[in-house]
Parts: sequence; C-alpha cells; structure tokens
Amino acid sequence: MSDPSQTGRRWIACGALLAALAVVLGAFAAHGLDAWLVDQFPGETRQIAGAEFPRAYKLITDFRTGAEYQMTHAIGLIAVGISMFRAPQARGLRVAAWSFVIGILLFSGSLYGIALTGMSALGAIAPLGGTAFIVGWVAFAMAMFRSGDEFSAA
Repeated sequence: MSDPSQTGRRWIACGALLAALAVVLGAFAAHGLDAWLVDQFPGETRQIAGAEFPRAYKLITDFRTGAEYQMTHAIGLIAVGISMFRAPQARGLRVAAWSFVIGILLFSGSLYGIALTGMSALGAIAPLGGTAFIVGWVAFAMAMFRSGDEFSAA
C-alpha cells in the first residue's frame, strides 16, 4: 500500500487539475462554443420547459452544466484528498474519490459529447455519472461518520 499522505496528495492534485479543466471548458463555453454551435445547428429548435429555443442554446446550457458539475466534484475530490491526511485507511474515502472521477467522466463527459456532436443518445450515459456522484457523496459521508475519532484528534 502506498504512503497515505501521497495518496491524499494525488487526489488533491487530480481534483485541482480537474478544476482547472472545468475553468478552461467553462471559458470555452462562454467565448466561442456558442457561435460554433449556431453554425452547426442553424435554425434547429428544441422545447425547454414548454418554450421553443434554438438547439444551440440547449447544447450550450448542457455544456455549461457539465462544467459546473465537474467543478463541484473536483472540489469534492480535493476535500476527499485532504480528509485522507486524517483518515488514511478510510475505505469510503477511496470509494468517494473514484466515484467523483467516474462521475465527472460519465456525467460531464456525456454532456460535453452531446454539445459537441449533437448526439442526444449520449444522454443515456449521464444518469450513470449522476449515480456515481451520489455514491461518492454517500461514501464520503459514511467515511466521516466512521472516522470520527481521527478527525476529533488535534
């Protein structure tokens, strides 16, 4: 088994890199993706909450949602990595970390794929990523409940 402090540092670094990528992708969505999407899907529309919108609007919204969830779970991954310094043997922390990464790949990745390709069938992958996110947060919570003594010691 590797040094617990190294494991925590690796997850923190992974979370930081995923957060940086979320910023890059969010900036891409804000400064270029919208015009490209309008060119890719001219005149196409979609119903959103009973109103008609350009398809490009729906796709840019999906892309931004992917970046938002990626950032949120990258920060969660950093929190998990920090927690590993106090509870290095907590299995739930490892489960949470991997669940967050898998969730980002599946949920955010599927939304990026939908936006960039227009293939709405990729939306079938998103719930798997959402489930991974839920598993990650529950595993994180359980690890905190089970590791209470490590966190109360100064």
